[in-house]
Amino acid sequence: MKKPLIILTGPTAVGKTELSLSLAKKIRGAVISADSMQVYRHMDIGSAKIRPSEMQGIPHYLIDVLEPWEEFHVVRFQEMALACMQEIYENGQIPILTGGTGFYIQALLYGIDFTEEKRDDAYRARLEQLANEQGPLALHKMLACVDAKAAQQIHANNVKRVIRALEFHHLTGRKISAHNEEERQKTSPYRFCYFVLNDHRERLYQRIEERVDKMLDQGLLAEVEGLKAMGCTRNMGSMQGLGYKELLDYLEGEISFEEAVSRIKRDTRHFAKRQLTWFRREREVLWLNKPDFGYDNEKILRYMEQKMTEAGIGIG
Repeated sequence: MKKPLIILTGPTAVGKTELSLSLAKKIRGAVISADSMQVYRHMDIGSAKIRPSEMQGIPHYLIDVLEPWEEFHVVRFQEMALACMQEIYENGQIPILTGGTGFYIQALLYGIDFTEEKRDDAYRARLEQLANEQGPLALHKMLACVDAKAAQQIHANNVKRVIRALEFHHLTGRKISAHNEEERQKTSPYRFCYFVLNDHRERLYQRIEERVDKMLDQGLLAEVEGLKAMGCTRNMGSMQGLGYKELLDYLEGEISFEEAVSRIKRDTRHFAKRQLTWFRREREVLWLNKPDFGYDNEKILRYMEQKMTEAGIGIG
C-alpha cells in the first residue's frame, strides 16, 4: 500500500504555519519544510521561520540545517526530504509537507527523476558571468527565444532556474517546459491530499504588507547586516531571497531604505501571485479558500479530515 503524505501549501503570508501545527496535532503528523529559505541558519526573520518555542512539540524538518553559503536546490531538497520522510514513517507519524515552493513539492510528490540530468559547467559559468555583467533580464530574454512557456513560468530574477532551463535546452535541444509537463503527468507513489490554503487577494496583500512591516520591526535590517558581515554576497542563492537582496542593495548604497522596503512589498505580492499560478496548474489540488470557511481553522481542519479519510489516509 502507498504511504501517506499530506501537502499543505499556499501563497506567502496566507497562514500555513498555524494551520500546519493544528493539523499535525490531530493526525500525529510531523512537518517537513518545503521552503527554499527556511533551510538556512541565520536567516530567521526574512524567511518567516517558525521558532523552536512556537513548534508546540511538533517535529519539524529541513529548518536550520544549512549555512547560507551552502547550495540548496530541488535535487538536494528531494534527497533530504526523502530521508526525513523515512524517519517520520519509522516513528509512526504522517509527513506534512508545508511551504510555498511549488517545484519542490512537485519533485517530491511525483518522484521526479533528476539522476540522468547532465550538466555543462562551462556553459553554466558563461551564463552566470552574463547575468553578472548584463543583469538577469538578458538571460531571461535568451530563455524567451528558445522556450517562451518556460520564460512565462520562471521569473527573471530567479537566475538559478533560468540558467537551468537554458542549460537543459543547450544539452538536449528540448524545451524544459515540455519536459516538466511530461514529469507532471507522472503518478504519485504516495496516498496523498494536496491542500492549497488561499484568501481574497486584497486581504492577502494586506497581510503581506503587515508581515514586511513586522519583519522590519523585529530587526530584519540587522539580520541582513549580520549576514553581510559573515561574508554573504548577492551571488549566493540564499541572498536572492525576498527581503535579503533588497536590503543588501540598500546597505551597498544602490537604493534608499524606503525604496528597498517598497520593493520588498511589491516583489512579495508578485511572488504570491506566481505561487497561485503554479498551484492552479497542479493536478488533484484541494483548495482551502479561507472565506468559504468563515476564517475558522476548526472548520478547515474538519474538511481536511474528511478529505483525508476519503483518500484512505488514517488520521487516528
